[in-house]
Amino acid sequence: MGEQIMRRYVIAPDSFKGTMSSIEICDLIEGIILELDPGAKVDKVPVADGGEGLVDAFLSMSGGKGRRIETRVTGPLFAPVDSFFGMLDDGDTAIVEMAAAAGLPMLTKEQRNPEKTTSVGVGELLLQAVEAGAKKIVIGLGGSATNDGGIGMAHALGYRFLDSAGTELSPVGGSLAKIARIVPPSEKAIPDSIVIEAACDVNNLMYGKKGAAYIFGPQKGADPEMVEALDQGLMNLADRLEQDLGINVRHIPGGGAAGGLGAGVVAFLGGTLRPGIELLLDAVHFDELVSQADYVFTGEGRMDGQSLSGKTPVGVAMRAKRFNVPVIGVVGSLGKEVEPLYEVGFTTVVSTIRDLASLDETLRNARIDLITMVRTLVRLIVAKK
Repeated sequence: MGEQIMRRYVIAPDSFKGTMSSIEICDLIEGIILELDPGAKVDKVPVADGGEGLVDAFLSMSGGKGRRIETRVTGPLFAPVDSFFGMLDDGDTAIVEMAAAAGLPMLTKEQRNPEKTTSVGVGELLLQAVEAGAKKIVIGLGGSATNDGGIGMAHALGYRFLDSAGTELSPVGGSLAKIARIVPPSEKAIPDSIVIEAACDVNNLMYGKKGAAYIFGPQKGADPEMVEALDQGLMNLADRLEQDLGINVRHIPGGGAAGGLGAGVVAFLGGTLRPGIELLLDAVHFDELVSQADYVFTGEGRMDGQSLSGKTPVGVAMRAKRFNVPVIGVVGSLGKEVEPLYEVGFTTVVSTIRDLASLDETLRNARIDLITMVRTLVRLIVAKK
């Protein structure tokens, strides 16, 4: 009998939205690998999960050892709201979601008005994270109801925004164009020693035709006239930040995320903007795992070469490519243009769909189709001596 080969696998999928969570997919693929390749070493990294936000994704990846801390903060219209943040099991890293304090789903369609909404609650979450002992804070910038450039967050940290008469302005989007002076706090509420990174999966600049107001303002309730006013306000904020604080955030990719909060993280917190998938993979020391792997399985519900930016499987493949580890993409639906996927690190990408069927039937069969395809792939791996 020949010597048994011990292969190492890393399983790092996103969810198949509407059918299977990333954790379920990890467990399914692990079971198949251990059945067909006994003695294999498997590392599971459920990178994200359906509708869950950044906090839940990080806690899931930490194996449930972190904790979700429930709290109350100022909501997008200044009324108190239930909120939360996460603390990872290292005790030093806090995960804060912008949407947990100023998220669009917190408002009815009639309440949406980015001239009146604020990010004050985001600043309050940051302060609570510091009080909880955080030495590093990761901020998720998705799902905002605001277009205040982060002045609400900054207000909670002690910054004051004055008009030409020296009167303090309300920290909302409608005040941006009126800011004549920014007064920083005498002492920083968040020490420079605390590392702050924001998960940002868009490249929009702070203002301009592809900026925060024009691209994201309408979905937050802004009509064309308001969009133009908000854009002018963000431009004014950029002017004031440069003149009063000596900080230029005009050309930062991602500065327009979350209504300009991306720029605000850099200007008011000294933070950096990074793709969310990069932050998630760093949190689980993915490079260490993949550097020892023979194969990587990743995937999600649908992929094609036109949708590379911010995709979880793409981030996984790009990391694995650094270590020349083969990456197998298993997806529900695969678009026509796939060559770009191979260029970023995939070795092969396959669709799990086996038969022509209605959408409902395809979703019902998603689990068994995934199992069948993965069994085929693992058999091929095992057959290779």
